[in-house]
Amino acid sequence: MNVALHDADCTQFPNLALMKLAAWHKSKGDKVERFMPMLHGAKGSKECVIYSSKVFTWTSDDRYLPRSAVKGGTGYGANKNLPDEIEHTCPDYGFYGVNYSLGFLTRGCIRSCPWCVVPAKEGAIRANADISEFCRHRDVKLMDNNVLAHPHGIAQIEKMARMDLRVDFNQGLDARLIDDAIARRLAALRWTRFIRLACDQKSQMPEVERAVRLLRAAGGHYREYFCYVLVRDVEDALERVLFLKELNVTPFAQPYRDFTTNFPPDVEQRRFARWVNHKAIFKTVPWKDYRCQEKDHARP
Repeated sequence: MNVALHDADCTQFPNLALMKLAAWHKSKGDKVERFMPMLHGAKGSKECVIYSSKVFTWTSDDRYLPRSAVKGGTGYGANKNLPDEIEHTCPDYGFYGVNYSLGFLTRGCIRSCPWCVVPAKEGAIRANADISEFCRHRDVKLMDNNVLAHPHGIAQIEKMARMDLRVDFNQGLDARLIDDAIARRLAALRWTRFIRLACDQKSQMPEVERAVRLLRAAGGHYREYFCYVLVRDVEDALERVLFLKELNVTPFAQPYRDFTTNFPPDVEQRRFARWVNHKAIFKTVPWKDYRCQEKDHARP
């Protein structure tokens, strides 16, 4: 059987579901290739099964994708998931040519943040996989939403430390769950670069400060502290960003986007995110000055 895989988002980050589909179909002896409009056509082909995976709900539909395509991923709906047999297949990393491993140790979350799709898509926290299921490199990116909230996640952190892997929890760690013991376990890991946290509400600021203090006291191999900042109200986000700057933690602003309506962030949210995420400007230009300069440039 011929199989064509379509990455609907086309970001710089590899699509995990497509890599698993590639590996599973190749194990069955199928021919796997990337979807190409000129080859597979808008009407599709009876000789080829086409899969499309979409992560983001705001990604536009591909007009060249045939109606017969099998669609999955959060972008197509909260319940569009892989069957268990494919979910627990080691990804075909060669499909994207990546030199690191990628996967989930846990699924779900203990939180119910209204801006997050995870509660609807994955539900309560649970064990998902052992690191050996998908690890084929020394560098590993983990996509868990709240790995510290489950004993399996803690046990896997200890195992990865023994394996001397270089890790990155790229969705961020829940600072509210970092105590002395957890900080020591995290410090025992090797990190590819960042140790990532999140500060999406002002109520999290004391917890982030406490977690950073514990992590610094525990030592560790991470080179930088990095913190996601959800931007809804800009003045509220500014307070959190300046707090992180004083804490010597690198903020990364993410403008709020409602996944149910797909309304894009407004101009002020995008302007603020550009200021925060352009580090040379963020370190030298105050927000009020940058904001005025941006508005002046925007005038006709």
